[in-house]
Amino acid sequence: MKNTVELEWADVQTIAAAAQAEALQNQWAVTIAIVDAGGHLLSLQRLDGAAPLSAHVAPAKARTAALGRRDTKGIEDMINNGRTAFLSAPTIDGMLEGGLPIMHNGQCIGAVGVSGVKAPEDAQVARAGIAALGL
Repeated sequence: MKNTVELEWADVQTIAAAAQAEALQNQWAVTIAIVDAGGHLLSLQRLDGAAPLSAHVAPAKARTAALGRRDTKGIEDMINNGRTAFLSAPTIDGMLEGGLPIMHNGQCIGAVGVSGVKAPEDAQVARAGIAALGL
């Protein structure tokens, strides 16, 4: 039997604040979603000026990163390199860069998904949020 680590509300607030600070520092209007290891939404912040669609895309990216236990850029690259059959994978629909898993001692404990600016910038905001945990 394994022991698991879970995100607590204080962790979610830390991630959200750091991601928001990164976005605001760069004047990026984004939506930031944080999910648990099962892809269940824990937090959603749609910053001023973020497109309404981003409030759907960010949670999808986060959910995909959590369930896939990997950065969504890898999934996007796999599809772009010809593995289009992956588009039929069930339960995941955020196969675009900007979703990153939160890893702790080799276990995925959640994920962050960001949408609203260029894909590498979305990922930058997510990374800043995760980095604030100091894992």
